[in-house]
Amino acid sequence: MKINKLSLRTRIFFTMILLILGASILIGILAVIQYKEEAEEYHKDRLLRKEDQIRDEINYVLDKTSFEVITEKIPYILKWDKDIYRIADVHKLPIKVYDLDGNLLLKSQEGFLTDSSDAKISIRILNGLADTPSRRADNPGKRWVEHIEKDGVKYQSSYTYILDNQFKPLAILNLPYIQDDDFITRELDEFLRRLAEGYLFMLLIAIGLSYFLSRYITRSLKTISDKMIQTRLDKRNQKIEIDDASEEISNLVKSYNSMIDELEKSAAKLAQSEREQAWREMAKQVAHEIKNPLTPMRLTVQSFQRRFDPEDPEIKQKLDEYSDTLIQQIDTLSSISSAFSNFANMPAQQNETLNVVFVTKLALDIFNEHAISFYSDREEIIAKFDRTQLIRVITNLVKNAIQATATVEKRHIRVEVKTNEDKVCIIVIDNGIGISEENAPKVFEPKFTTKSSGMGLGLAMVKNIVETYKGSITFTSAVGKGTVFKLSFPKEEPTD
Repeated sequence: MKINKLSLRTRIFFTMILLILGASILIGILAVIQYKEEAEEYHKDRLLRKEDQIRDEINYVLDKTSFEVITEKIPYILKWDKDIYRIADVHKLPIKVYDLDGNLLLKSQEGFLTDSSDAKISIRILNGLADTPSRRADNPGKRWVEHIEKDGVKYQSSYTYILDNQFKPLAILNLPYIQDDDFITRELDEFLRRLAEGYLFMLLIAIGLSYFLSRYITRSLKTISDKMIQTRLDKRNQKIEIDDASEEISNLVKSYNSMIDELEKSAAKLAQSEREQAWREMAKQVAHEIKNPLTPMRLTVQSFQRRFDPEDPEIKQKLDEYSDTLIQQIDTLSSISSAFSNFANMPAQQNETLNVVFVTKLALDIFNEHAISFYSDREEIIAKFDRTQLIRVITNLVKNAIQATATVEKRHIRVEVKTNEDKVCIIVIDNGIGISEENAPKVFEPKFTTKSSGMGLGLAMVKNIVETYKGSITFTSAVGKGTVFKLSFPKEEPTD
């Protein structure tokens, strides 16, 4: 799933959850790093304290001895009252003493680091100790620490000078020290466990808060979105009213409501303009259609005036011809008037409960055409429709099919009535000349026609009637092969 396809509410929800998870992971990592640094600092300080204490005790022994305090005498001095063993036992550390050349003088016991190099300090350590600056201004002693890891266990081995009263080096003190992290590790594990429990609890709370907060944040936006989706130019749109909205949402609502006001004004102007344009077009069409039969009527009357001769033996025949011409043109005017009247008048929604199959057969009975066939998948299909209007719809479609197949040698027109779930379908199929792609979008427009005569109002009227009864009409066509008109409208379930 692409992130940019997710809803804003989902993005807010997941973002807040990821922030909580990211914070918990980050704090866990920082805690581990902090514990490790504290452990290193703890061991460093502890070794330093042990070292200072042991050196102080050794210096005390050296101060009270009666032996000459020189390097060669140090083993005898520290062993005389078993001071070296007492000091090592008190501080729980093995003690080794070397001369200034790195040779072992004595040791309290075997240390936990067994190394064949105990008898001699390496040149690298001696040089490092000699080159190391003093630790503090008030303590001129030097110190060198070796870090060793063996079998997964970390050790520190500290080297420092034992000084005489003049702060001159007498010997080298070595303290091997194991870094026992068990206690700190247990504390770290306990801390991480409690941290995980706390953040799990916070995560559950955060999920609930994120869900409701994201819904609260996007609720106003969804209200605005729903209203925008329902906005139509051809109907009255409701304004948005949101209580306790943020400043940004309030500005958006004000903009939308202002747009609705402008839209209504524009829609009113557009509707008025369209009505005026429609009436102008209708007036032009009416004038044009009425003018067509008036011209031959005028010529006929003028010709009759010029040629009228009461003594003419054929006067009666000529009078009949003139009369027939006038009557024919008057019928044309009457047809034009009826066509416009039928188009202008909306069909009355009488909602008669009728059998669509029976009414369709009744409408087809007026046509004396052998090419027309009828089919229905049921004997009775009930719907609510005005009988007269339904007959008018079928008649217009069949008339169009007859005119479309006028030039076809073996023409065929098929009318079908079917039921599909909750719809009634009436299908009119012909094998006529078809409708071109250019003319297809204009089929249901008023006054559009491809015939040499007629107003072009038939299909527009059919569409108007069908949509009045909550139906629809569609068509498919292929030039030279024929056309299929399909209209559907709600059916009525028969009651017992």
